Amino acid sequence: MTNVMEQKVQSFMARVIAKNSGEVEFHQAVHEVVESLIPFVEDNPQYKEAKILERMVEPERVILFRVPWINDKGGVELNKGYRIEMNSAIGPYKGGLRFHPTVNLGILKFLAFEQVLKNSLTTLPMGGGKGGSDFDPKGKSDNEVMRFCQSFMTELQRHIGPDTDVPAGDIGVGGREIGYLFGQYKRLRNEFTGVLTGKGLEWGGSLIRPEATGYGNVYFAQEMLGTRKDSFKGKLVAISGSGNVAQYATEKVNNLGGKVVTLSDSTGFIYDPDGIDAEKLAWVMELKNVKRGRIKEYADKFGAQYFESERPWGIKVDVALPCATQNEINDEDAQTLIDNGCFCISEGANMPSTPEAIKIYIDSKILYGPGKAANAGGVAVSGLEMSQNSMRLSWSREEVDTKLQSIMVNIHENCMKWGTEEEFINYVKGANIAGFVKVADAMLAQGVV
Repeated sequence: MTNVMEQKVQSFMARVIAKNSGEVEFHQAVHEVVESLIPFVEDNPQYKEAKILERMVEPERVILFRVPWINDKGGVELNKGYRIEMNSAIGPYKGGLRFHPTVNLGILKFLAFEQVLKNSLTTLPMGGGKGGSDFDPKGKSDNEVMRFCQSFMTELQRHIGPDTDVPAGDIGVGGREIGYLFGQYKRLRNEFTGVLTGKGLEWGGSLIRPEATGYGNVYFAQEMLGTRKDSFKGKLVAISGSGNVAQYATEKVNNLGGKVVTLSDSTGFIYDPDGIDAEKLAWVMELKNVKRGRIKEYADKFGAQYFESERPWGIKVDVALPCATQNEINDEDAQTLIDNGCFCISEGANMPSTPEAIKIYIDSKILYGPGKAANAGGVAVSGLEMSQNSMRLSWSREEVDTKLQSIMVNIHENCMKWGTEEEFINYVKGANIAGFVKVADAMLAQGVV
């Protein structure tokens, strides 16, 4: 990037930071995108004149509300609720709800901004949004979670709908929470519509939805490997996290002939050089999804190594799939991975790599799939669930999986179209421009709104 372009990026970011003080995750997400887009916008004056980029970083609507609820002892509890309706140029707002103590406005705006580009990449008619609360479901009884969800939806239902805003699950919001939220929406609005995705199969959910983000991440990585006439067969793979995304990424890597040797949670990670096969993975799913235990118990059960309060990026592997949370790989971790021979990184989590780590990936010219492209499988199948709800039908597992694979292949092709440089595919640039163009053209067509 020339000095002139760097100055334009810095000037743009100075305005964003001034308007969004203290929202560091949002600043990081915007900076990563505008580095790719400002040179592109300068070459395409129709976007510059209409200030498309300036409009895209400003949410169309931000909704904040209080969420009072009653705990099991009869006491009153209070949390904050949020919904960021970021951009609706190509369809209803679409994006998950996150229930976690770390939730704040800056994190949700970063996620909503990323969601706009991610949803655009799927080619499905979905805008971008995100929401949630600083409520922590961990340690709460089912009744407490239900009462919280009912209070949360009592306010949120005013702002959402199948043709307006369609939330889904995210961290802390699984099938249980979606069920309680949907039940309250139906009760208040007296309608059975596809207003939430991630629903149970018996009441409007889609097959493959729980698997979609993990499967899609591996499908994207497989496409990247294919550009070097390679595959997962025989590859050692490090995966972080042990929740939904990590579980199904592990399953799909196993299916494609790779060997997953790590999983993690907030307490540390396990290293199993023998590989986390189908039987061990089933045990992990029981541990995490039913017992809600800690990953350390895997080490006790199977004799694996456990590294307390550490992340798995020091293990020698060929492929890394970060599937835990934002900024879990810093520059030191990135360099260690590459020094140990890792040549493919595909992000199952949202923004798991710091800007310094991403620079190392790109300078090293490894295969690097950024989250907005590599983990778009989840929202893609959410979009397919919306379609099934609208048509009042249900596709088979094979149909949905085939559509998911096709979407991930298409995303990869679009990233290659816009990101191919001399002897290197810059997937960051490719994903950013491909996602931007569709939204930007729709915004131009719809006028200044």
